[in-house]
Amino acid sequence: MQYRRLGNTGFNISALGFGAMRLPEFEKDGKWFMNEEECIKIIHRAFDLGVNYIDSAWGYSHENNQYMVGKAIKGYKDRVKVSTKLPVWQVKNEDDFWRYLEEQLKRLDVEYIDFYHLHSLNNRLFEEKVLKFNILDNMEKAKQKGLIKHKSFSFHDKPEIMKKIIDTQAFETVLCQYNLLDRENEEAMEYAVEKGLGVIVMGPVAGGRLTVTSEVLRKMVGNVSGTPEIALRFVLANKNVSCALSGMASVRMVEENAKIASRTDELSGEEWKKISDTLEETKAMSDLYCTGCDYCMPCPKNVKISKVFSVYNYHKVYGLTEYAKGEFAKFGKDESFGANPAACINCGQCVKKCPQFIKIPEKIKQAVLELG
Repeated sequence: MQYRRLGNTGFNISALGFGAMRLPEFEKDGKWFMNEEECIKIIHRAFDLGVNYIDSAWGYSHENNQYMVGKAIKGYKDRVKVSTKLPVWQVKNEDDFWRYLEEQLKRLDVEYIDFYHLHSLNNRLFEEKVLKFNILDNMEKAKQKGLIKHKSFSFHDKPEIMKKIIDTQAFETVLCQYNLLDRENEEAMEYAVEKGLGVIVMGPVAGGRLTVTSEVLRKMVGNVSGTPEIALRFVLANKNVSCALSGMASVRMVEENAKIASRTDELSGEEWKKISDTLEETKAMSDLYCTGCDYCMPCPKNVKISKVFSVYNYHKVYGLTEYAKGEFAKFGKDESFGANPAACINCGQCVKKCPQFIKIPEKIKQAVLELG
């Protein structure tokens, strides 16, 4: 396993971190339970392969996750750091910070939490919860009391908001989204490192999108087993990334990811640039096709046009055909996806409003033929 400096925390973190949110669970009589034996087996395998950071949260695994992580770290606490998160959106008053922290210490069965995150921050939560209820001051008090070791935040918003939060100088690490298909936070990550924060990334395989075969992506660099490997190696080749957090649900996944994170032959600067440049060209090609402006809407048949094109791009532009077909099958079934694109009646209303002059009905018909 490779290890990297995590900002100014003084901790050398494993290049691969264990994201505990996808551990196996099951439902029985309307209640959710975790497969304890299998969960502990998976986590311990990761620890034995050198992973020294595990991430949990209040709501993961139907609120059973922290109990399971607490059981799994028994006997490993001297060499593994534990991360968990305050559900900021549930905070209703200043006392809630302490109530949640105390309960999480009990669930994890620890005297302190190594990395305590404000979970899923965006600008609204930062303004309406963090600042309103003095959470930053209370985090510092908790640190002074020895209840947490490092102050952190996980992030879901625009890069400029990440910089705004970093500039409070209240945090030591940040957890944010970053992968081959989503590089929006790249500059903000560099900014975080410049300010002394450690950067841990989530979604290195894009929430499963990069676990499927793509010859387009695979051809970007040689000597790789497949798309997941190139995705993880790309993330780890970024000098601003200390750790890639992966949600691993089986021993096989742990072993495959640990093997990649243990490679000493990182992508060269030339290989990384080649991938980066290719992705930029690919994105430009995608944006020229449809920018997602939604000026074409509304559709009289409730076809969510930009959503159709976004899914189609995974197939046409990135070569992620298997994933695209799975997503395409949700149209007409999942309300957030809108109607089945086959419902298009070729009325032409969208064409008149499209600033890209896309022949939308023709492209929708093509998507239906290739993915439907």
